Amino acid sequence: MDPDRSLVTQAAAGSREAFDELVRRYRRRMYALVRALTGRDSEAEDLVQDIFVRAFRAIGGFRGDSAFRSWLYRIAVNVVHSYLNRRRAREVAFGVAGDATAMDNVANTDDLEETVLRRQVIDRALATLPEDLRVLVVLRDVQGLKYEEIVKIVKRPRGTVESRLFRARQRLRPMLEPLMAGRAPASSIADSAEETCEASPCGDEHEV
Repeated sequence: MDPDRSLVTQAAAGSREAFDELVRRYRRRMYALVRALTGRDSEAEDLVQDIFVRAFRAIGGFRGDSAFRSWLYRIAVNVVHSYLNRRRAREVAFGVAGDATAMDNVANTDDLEETVLRRQVIDRALATLPEDLRVLVVLRDVQGLKYEEIVKIVKRPRGTVESRLFRARQRLRPMLEPLMAGRAPASSIADSAEETCEASPCGDEHEV
């Protein structure tokens, strides 16, 4: 059973309090997702706001064919996709190379040095992947979603998701070797994502 069903039903009926609780549950996850897909902190908060604005406007039409979380992730992936298209267009128009290693608002303290270095390495590695592969890596290895849920979000067969994810991991492996030190690449990415949220304004989240 969808753990969000009661809140979703209330939000769809017009309850702002119920929707605000859904925001509290998923804000941190959405921030981590956006941060990992864009490689930037500076736009992440605005994009997260856009995700929830779109969800609020559309929740009245949510039919419950999938879990609310899958539905929300689908909105988030579409928002990020649109943003990346606009960013690429601006970079082409102005001849500016994308900065996939932006480290906005990170304090210059010794205890964050390792986190900063890990984020730089992971940002560079993820930025080398095509957007479709990067989305799969982030959903599976950073967000920890199950394959069944990823299939619903990206609307691709499970076999396609698994083969593309394997290909993405193979491409990332050489670039993530400095972080591995005996740990799997996926673990390194996920751990760094948690550190990113601790060092950034991800907001509160109720575990679901």
